[in-house]
Amino acid sequence: MSAMGSMPAGHDMSTMSQAQPAQAAPAGHDMSAMGPMPAGHDMSTMGSTQPAPAGSAGHDMSAMGSMPAGHDMSTMSPAQPAPAAPAGHDMSTMGQAQPTPAMPAGHDMSAMGSMPAGHDMSTMGQAQPAPAMPAGHDMAAMGSMPAGHDMSAMPAGHDMSGMAMPPDVPTSANDPGRPAQASAPAGAVSGPPHAADLLFDPAEMAAAREQLRVENGDVRTTAVIIDQLETTFADGESGYAWDAQGWSGGDINRFWWKSEGEGAFGDGVEEAEVQALYSRAIRPFFDVQTGVRQTYRPEGDRTDLVLGIQGLAPYWFEVDAAAFLSTKGELTARAEAEYDQRITQKWIVQPRAEVVLSAEDIPELSIGSGLSSLQLGVRVRYEIRKEFAPYIGVEWTRRFGGTRDFLEAEGRSAEDTRLVVGIRTWF
Repeated sequence: MSAMGSMPAGHDMSTMSQAQPAQAAPAGHDMSAMGPMPAGHDMSTMGSTQPAPAGSAGHDMSAMGSMPAGHDMSTMSPAQPAPAAPAGHDMSTMGQAQPTPAMPAGHDMSAMGSMPAGHDMSTMGQAQPAPAMPAGHDMAAMGSMPAGHDMSAMPAGHDMSGMAMPPDVPTSANDPGRPAQASAPAGAVSGPPHAADLLFDPAEMAAAREQLRVENGDVRTTAVIIDQLETTFADGESGYAWDAQGWSGGDINRFWWKSEGEGAFGDGVEEAEVQALYSRAIRPFFDVQTGVRQTYRPEGDRTDLVLGIQGLAPYWFEVDAAAFLSTKGELTARAEAEYDQRITQKWIVQPRAEVVLSAEDIPELSIGSGLSSLQLGVRVRYEIRKEFAPYIGVEWTRRFGGTRDFLEAEGRSAEDTRLVVGIRTWF
């Protein structure tokens, strides 16, 4: 008990001779920092000749500090048999100065109280072998684990051999950090291009695939849409107008034609135009169109190159805008937009707007530079069938700038409002 320090008052150790063997403390228990023992502990029978009682397994009392008051060790005579200590207590080193066992880094147990029986701390401070992993765990490719992770109790059957993080490099999916995809096995490309040819007549399968392509992958369609075919009423005069278009082709490439015009009953056509266009889809709902336009007017005809765009804008606005360059170098532009607002399954309200612009004055055609005209209208139609719908509406037109000046100089009004009645059909 060389490391026990001074004994407190009341402890009688007169009979503790030098010849007695040291009592075995519990194996592995480090009690160097246990502090004072609680009152009432009787160690009086620890005689010099008595055999050392077997200590409780795991108790190490080699470095016990001073004993607290109230411990009676006066009866520890040499002839007195030693009381049996609890099994597992090793006190064989009680008379020797023991080095303090090394504690794990960061653990402070200097103020630790008495340890309960059965705790084995004999191996603290020694390098311990890593615990065996349960069967089926492969951690060979796991890489270094972050500090504080204990995986010694992982359940059996877990294979972690692929836990190593893949390199952060571009892959076939163009997704950095994603594992590279393995190439197809050789057997995947060793057969015919179509696996069904192994079971059925290849000629019949080729005909079936061609039919499928025609019906679903390369459809040729033709449509004619007469958006306006109407009679107009304004200032006691009646007239007519039309606006029609159509196409023929597939989903990507099409031939478009467009025609519109107006006139007065008894006076002939005031203006008419026909366009022939090549159309190519650039987005799911928009086409770029280019071609030629031929315009007929009493003042003079025009032939123009056309470059425009047509499609369905967000919120279901149908848009058609184009620029025109005539053979005389005159640059004009026109943009139209309309929207179908369903009131019921049969009744539909269609607001519509159109603006015409010109880069220069064209006195021959009574067109001024800048904003030439603005037309606003609304039509209400009733769809007897989807392909046939009569309508009624109103349309207001206003000319601006040089165009207004040209019309007023000719004695014509720069503004007019018309009532329209017509049909809309397509097939």
